[in-house]
Amino acid sequence: MLRVGWFATGRGQTSPKLLSAALEAIEDGLEVEIVFVFSNQEPGDSENGDSFFDLVRDAGIPLVTYSDVKYRRRVKGAVARKGEPLPAWRRDYDAAVAELLAPYGFDVGVMAGYLLILTPPMHDRWPVLNLHPALPDGPIGLWQDVIWELIAAGADESGVLMFLSTADLDRGPPISFCRYSLRGGDIEKVWDDAAAALETRDETHPLFASIRQRGIARELPLVVETLRALATGRVSIEKLATGFAVVDGEGAPLTAIDLTPEVEAVVVEAGVEA
Repeated sequence: MLRVGWFATGRGQTSPKLLSAALEAIEDGLEVEIVFVFSNQEPGDSENGDSFFDLVRDAGIPLVTYSDVKYRRRVKGAVARKGEPLPAWRRDYDAAVAELLAPYGFDVGVMAGYLLILTPPMHDRWPVLNLHPALPDGPIGLWQDVIWELIAAGADESGVLMFLSTADLDRGPPISFCRYSLRGGDIEKVWDDAAAALETRDETHPLFASIRQRGIARELPLVVETLRALATGRVSIEKLATGFAVVDGEGAPLTAIDLTPEVEAVVVEAGVEA
């Protein structure tokens, strides 16, 4: 049985969907146990967060919370800024979180709507998987930045990726991915307006929204199928002196497994446009 630690801030709508998808798969026979859910919010911090925490408790999963905001204020730390190195207190915060989570003895962590970047006290101690809305060699950064880069490049396809969290942001060792087309069907018509979309940077533009929708449709099944691959030994994570490495069922180095067929089968069954 694969023991999984689940990391989710719980502030938005994605966190409960990801956790619910995993719980449904477990109920259907996925040999995974979620041994805790950790959030960097605490009860009362947000309405969405409290609703997510109710989901965790109803599922009988231990909930661990520790507010990074309250920690930062207590140590009088600087606010983390996009594009700048993380302030020193972030490493100290992760070290404190690591001590809270150590008793749970989990095999792998999954960041599923967790809005903090991990630092060495976490990602050097445990293999933690992160979800990124691009192919292994695709754009990095926030999901909004990824979509705008895809539009600017006139991309024909994109994907969703799960990789090991490391200090190299969004470039840790990939463990699994799926790919999908950005052409054909209804999306083909709105590509004609790509220039206007880039000029306005309007996230409600049909092209931006269509790309986002296609990616979201594949995030849930990719997380589940990646956990299945780990639970069945199709792919494994080994601890080396230099860090964690992804290997196949026989221990040979593995770049990543392509789970497109498994993910697309779920998408088709759900009736989501390809």
